Amino acid sequence: MSGNIYIYIAVMAIVTYLIRVLPLTLIRSEIKNPFIRSFLYYVPYATLTAMTVPAIFTAAKSLYSGLAAFIVALFLSFLRRSLLTVAAGACLTVFLAEALIRAM
Repeated sequence: MSGNIYIYIAVMAIVTYLIRVLPLTLIRSEIKNPFIRSFLYYVPYATLTAMTVPAIFTAAKSLYSGLAAFIVALFLSFLRRSLLTVAAGACLTVFLAEALIRAM
């Protein structure tokens, strides 16, 4: 990578800033289209899922403990538990599954 690293950082900062500011300056009125409103409503959930699900399977030493944590997290989410409860249950499942795998 040749060139000045500060130029790369400045370009990244400008692009990131523009991505965040342009929607605020261009769209000043309330969005009334139901399709766009529902799309924007689900974007945070889709983004969180896209970041979290791969991490569940790669964070643990074993794929099986990650799969067990994923199943427990799905079950607790289905029961409408809080995010903290779901995360704690998944972490505890990974801990117990890794201990069980190590004991075998």
